Amino acid sequence: MSTERRPFTLDLSRPLSTADGTIEQRRGVLVGVERSADGGSVRGVGEATPLPGWTESYDACRGVLEDPPEAWEHVDDTVGAEPPSTPAARHGYRLAVLDAAARASRRSLAALLAERGGFSTPSESVAVNATVGDADAEETVAAAREAVDAGFDCLKLKLGARSLDPDLDRVRAVADAVDATIRVDANGAWDRESAAAAVDALAAIGIEYVEQPVPPEEVSALAALRGRGVDIAADESIRAYGVDAVLDAGAADVAVLKPMALGGPGAAIDAARRLVDAGVDPVVTTTIDGAVARAAAVHAAAAVPGDRACGLATGKMLASDLGTDPVPVVDGAITVPDGPGNVGGAFDDLLWD
Repeated sequence: MSTERRPFTLDLSRPLSTADGTIEQRRGVLVGVERSADGGSVRGVGEATPLPGWTESYDACRGVLEDPPEAWEHVDDTVGAEPPSTPAARHGYRLAVLDAAARASRRSLAALLAERGGFSTPSESVAVNATVGDADAEETVAAAREAVDAGFDCLKLKLGARSLDPDLDRVRAVADAVDATIRVDANGAWDRESAAAAVDALAAIGIEYVEQPVPPEEVSALAALRGRGVDIAADESIRAYGVDAVLDAGAADVAVLKPMALGGPGAAIDAARRLVDAGVDPVVTTTIDGAVARAAAVHAAAAVPGDRACGLATGKMLASDLGTDPVPVVDGAITVPDGPGNVGGAFDDLLWD
């Protein structure tokens, strides 16, 4: 099997503040594989776009892709019990391999992933949420109304950057202003006492779920917050400790799965299978990825059963992209590409002349 690699840089529409600093660009590597199939050859394209604080560094990602493990070449390769040390590199290479396998079998990546997980026929479209960032109540309501007017019926509000009472006022204002499902994400900002108070108040408002109310290491605290009238979602705790640790602790009603941080779309599907079997709802999201990885996340979301909106509407966070968006959001949903593989050969010319 031959491989190709191409580094890229994508500018963000506006700087993104994170716990690890401000991000203005996304740097990654396109990965191409070409392998024998039916007397000829078939290509596959993957994307490795590491995100500080969630995956390995860009330099570590590029280093691994210069000499990837031989096991990554096998279609049925799986992640072990521990989260991979270089998940973005693994995502890029594994996506290329799975894309080639799906193209060779003349079916969509979603169909291949659904078969891998033992799920039924994948969905033809995926509902997505709009993310409303941190601002005062008036600006938050305005952003929520704009999202609803654009067709979104699920909103995710970012909390935790200010004290609890003003944040709760923001949530109440949005709940009063729009007719939409509301979920909130605290990104681990609260201690146990504050989280308990927040969960009780948010349950009274009628929020769908509270995402990562306590720091990642507080897995037992996540478990203690369940059963208080609002679902609890684990995100950063999964990145840090893996799906099995969260399941063993009974720490979540909902699990947020980021294929780039888990080690690939196949790894996300393997995690989703365990979650579904345990009665936990998977929600697939991106990490501000380029078009190739976003499309793969849409395929993964389509393969997983359930009707919760996914966090895949991140394309507009980029000022530049790898090409024309293959998975645009229309009226709060994304149509799943139905051609062979991830997006067919739409991005092959970026790797092969």
